[in-house]
Amino acid sequence: MLHGRTDETAMIERLLSAAREGRSAALVIRGEAGIGKSALLGHAAARAGDLPVLRGSGVESEHELPYAGLSLLLGRTAERLDRLPDGQARALAGALGRGPAGSGDPFLVGLAVLTLLAEAGPLVVLVDDAQWLDQASAAALLFAARRLEAEGVVMLLAVREPYAPEFPAPGLPELRLGGLGEGPARALLAERATGLSPLERTEVLVEAMGNPLALVELAASRQRSGPYSAGLVPVQSRIQQAFAERVAALPAATGTLLLVAAADDTGAAATVLAAAARLGAGPADLEPAERTALLTATGDRIAFGHPLIRSAVYQGAPLARRLAAHGALAEVLDGDRRVWHLAAAAPGPDEQVAAALEAAAERARDRGGYAAVAAAYERAAALTPDPRVRGRRRIAAAGAATEAGQFERAAALLKESGLEERVQSAKLRAVLAETRDDAQDAYRILLNESDPSAPEDAVVLLRDAVAAAWRNNDFSCVEMMGEFARGLPGGGPVHTLARAALAANRLDRGEISDAFAALRELLADPPGEGAAVQDRLLFARLHLIAGDVAGAFGTISWLERDSREHGALGVLPAMLVVLARCQAFTGAHREARVTAEEGLRIAADTGQSRPALELSGILAELAAIEGDEARCAELAAEPLERGLAPAAVHAAAALSLLDLGLGRYEAAFDRLAAVVSGERPTGVLAALPTLVEAAVRLGRHDQAKQAAETYARFAAESGQVWAEAVSLRNRALIGDDLELHARAVRHESFPFDRARAALLYGERLRRERRMTEARAQLRTAAEEFERLRAHPWAERARGELRATGESRAAREQAPDLAGRLTAQELQAVRLAAQGLSNREIGARLFLSPRTVGYHLYNAFPKLGVSSRGELAGLGL
Repeated sequence: MLHGRTDETAMIERLLSAAREGRSAALVIRGEAGIGKSALLGHAAARAGDLPVLRGSGVESEHELPYAGLSLLLGRTAERLDRLPDGQARALAGALGRGPAGSGDPFLVGLAVLTLLAEAGPLVVLVDDAQWLDQASAAALLFAARRLEAEGVVMLLAVREPYAPEFPAPGLPELRLGGLGEGPARALLAERATGLSPLERTEVLVEAMGNPLALVELAASRQRSGPYSAGLVPVQSRIQQAFAERVAALPAATGTLLLVAAADDTGAAATVLAAAARLGAGPADLEPAERTALLTATGDRIAFGHPLIRSAVYQGAPLARRLAAHGALAEVLDGDRRVWHLAAAAPGPDEQVAAALEAAAERARDRGGYAAVAAAYERAAALTPDPRVRGRRRIAAAGAATEAGQFERAAALLKESGLEERVQSAKLRAVLAETRDDAQDAYRILLNESDPSAPEDAVVLLRDAVAAAWRNNDFSCVEMMGEFARGLPGGGPVHTLARAALAANRLDRGEISDAFAALRELLADPPGEGAAVQDRLLFARLHLIAGDVAGAFGTISWLERDSREHGALGVLPAMLVVLARCQAFTGAHREARVTAEEGLRIAADTGQSRPALELSGILAELAAIEGDEARCAELAAEPLERGLAPAAVHAAAALSLLDLGLGRYEAAFDRLAAVVSGERPTGVLAALPTLVEAAVRLGRHDQAKQAAETYARFAAESGQVWAEAVSLRNRALIGDDLELHARAVRHESFPFDRARAALLYGERLRRERRMTEARAQLRTAAEEFERLRAHPWAERARGELRATGESRAAREQAPDLAGRLTAQELQAVRLAAQGLSNREIGARLFLSPRTVGYHLYNAFPKLGVSSRGELAGLGL
């Protein structure tokens, strides 16, 4: 019985019941040492009944070994790799050391874990001391946990805090355990400490502060040792002290065996006993520890009664004994575990061990365990006698730490780098500057280290410098660096990047002809077959900058499909920015929302803030069109606060579009006018039509004309029919010209712009008392706005219709089948309509096959179909 945990155990039992019905859930249980996290996991295991249980634990000594925690958790479940899609199977097999190293993509490993758990479900996954999981295992489990939905999988992660490494788990529900109330605490003490006097019980209650393990262990310590005073010592330290006292009372050989078990990270009885034998301890020495519940041995496993016992044993042992324990383990293990124990046993510099660690680091890199790479290189550097080799290894550690998101660790390593690592050090220091949103410092670091006498290195640095300067809107520096690169062997791609940045800036500054001269030249030279993904992505963005939405869509669609097929999540958010922008332009608003929301989820998983800001800007624009004020403001808030163009500009444009749709012309105009005249107008060109309409409504014709003229030059240079239609609409507004309004409506355009043109034309016709013609335009506008869910605009069109004397509503739309579905249901249905299996759809959408099946199951009745074969005919 768990005293005082009625609500918590009821919550867990609800999760278990839901799993039996096919629903999944994940829960992070946080609390101090001894507060009852392990007990709750034990309760879950006991109440799982017919549900299989996978149980694992983070181990401090294996914190740096990639996928060690995942390997121990999955156990024999990993034998089901043949049930996974090929790419996922290879990635997970490589990560677990069951096959050749895979792509090293940690997100593909996470997807494989999700699919594997779904295939094995329903089941319960329990992880204790998750804060000690190696980073690669933690990332894979969290990736899977955030996507659990309809697999019948319950995942409980217990995290100790404070006095332990942080374990961030954004997006997952959490349960924070506090101390027991006085009643449950007294009941526990009465049950477990019958030999204490009333006064002693009261003193223990005060000292334990409701911590269940502290209540039990401090009471036992009081019975063994008599009165004591703990003062202000933290509860965790008091519990460990109590455990240390119990360990110290054991026979020496038993203490040795416990120390070996604490230093070991496998829990395998054969390994622990073999190593302990080298230090003079044998199986019989287990018995005193088992009798006192410090350790349990079941079958082929050895486990401590509580995670704090391991800490008490290991931390309480003298250094010489810890070194000996690791040395003994190294003698009986092989592979990377042997290397790590050799390193732990080394009392000083040892090149042989350092070289073995470097090799282990590179194996970890192949498996995508960047935190492990950093740890291995850092420890290798510490063991390296040669200063030059030590510096190289330290830089390698800093690079891996940066990849792992351990920025403080990387900065500390870079402080000790030497001149030999100048280029790599500069690149890493620039990356760290960017993580602080200090792009200016980033490109200054890179430029300062660009030495023309070493052109190959200079080109590498200059490419990153130009990109950083572009993000910081320092176009004079972009131009200077582009010319610098132009004169270097191999500097062509850097010069191209600089020209692209300058062309985009000229557009935003109104230098339209010069901008398009550069853009046309750049677009005439597409990336070749072997071009890097970033160069292809830049090419797609250039199409979009030039107004060629079709060209951008064609390029980015291919890139996006290719990335999904290869499970390359890391590059997807930036691609989905371009794809969602194309979809929003062309009136595919629902598709744009689905794309952008997926991009945000992946950006959160991969730690990419800049694409996330741009995606938020796109979603803010869609919310503005729909008139959703709260959501628009929420989505625009962070881009505006960060002030990074173009996301901040797009966010401001979204808010102005919202104001325009709601008739708040002053607010719409003021905000956009400030952007146009500001220091960072990157991306403002697309918002000029909003500025034009707001200015005309306010009677500010000079500002309207200036913006319209700029946009007209863009439309003419781009040669895009849709842009010419918008330009005609601008001119019609300014000149109050019926013929221009008519031409704008007849011109081919994208749906939202076409509806806006029809609305303006209808309003103008109504003022001319040409009611029949006005009604035709206003009905068209109202119907298109309704289809796009542009509610303020639809209401405006309906209001104008009423003013013409039309009392009936706009023509009833055909059933919006897609609108009946959630975003993920719509994605799954569209792929199923193409003939893809649930497994193939899951691989594309980074979901489990069971979740795909769940979405299709929910979608079919909404669509009025009963089989996959009917989906293709729905035209979704």
